[in-house]
Amino acid sequence: MKYTPPPEILARLDEASVEQALRAFYLTRADSSLRPEEVKKIPQLAGILPALARTGPDPKLVDAAAGRAPVGLMAARLLGWSNVTVIEREPERADSARRAVARVPGLQVEVRQGDVADPDAWPAAAEVVVALHACGPAFDAVVNQAMAASVPWVLAVPCCYSSAIEFSDTARAWADHLGVASQAHVRRRFVESLIDTERTLRLEAGGYRVSVQAFVPPAVTPHNLLWRAHRVGPSRRSAEAEERRRRLVSGPQ
Repeated sequence: MKYTPPPEILARLDEASVEQALRAFYLTRADSSLRPEEVKKIPQLAGILPALARTGPDPKLVDAAAGRAPVGLMAARLLGWSNVTVIEREPERADSARRAVARVPGLQVEVRQGDVADPDAWPAAAEVVVALHACGPAFDAVVNQAMAASVPWVLAVPCCYSSAIEFSDTARAWADHLGVASQAHVRRRFVESLIDTERTLRLEAGGYRVSVQAFVPPAVTPHNLLWRAHRVGPSRRSAEAEERRRRLVSGPQ
């Protein structure tokens, strides 16, 4: 069933409200300024929060590969969600997220230091998983863990594309097989498109209805595509996606 959040919730997801919330979480003095990377996050957070809000009222959220946890913190503060878990691998960033939570009393946010590829780092019965700019293979680890747990909603934005991504070698093999031009910009776009195709088919084969859309303009970030996946269960579409993915990942014959 489609969920429409109350207008008063959507009304407080603008950039000014996001900036005010970030200042409450990250600044200890009124005359301090947000870091440049935090300022850059403002339009990104304002872009992804409405999509997050439409997944349902107060779900159990996991903010995965979270960094300093801006998405999870915004969900708790601006959406009013009361069951938020943050997973971050780097100890310094996890500690920073814990300090941010402590600065705003009353929030129900648990910060876990751990690798998103480790099932033990994840809480049970998550209902929504979000990952904003999960870098390289972290995007795939988040998707795989969410699928393994049959999480109803996955909202994920990939960042860099590196050779550490499992499918990248096969994508380059397809580029060679099809005679894709060797110019770096052309070849990179083709390989990245194949990587994103495999990711989309993987989710569809796992029983998810998937949309991929820009959540901010490219001037805000070149990595501006949001995968929004809702689990609907096995279907003819998922079976077709599995077959298409099988042919893709097997590589050129």
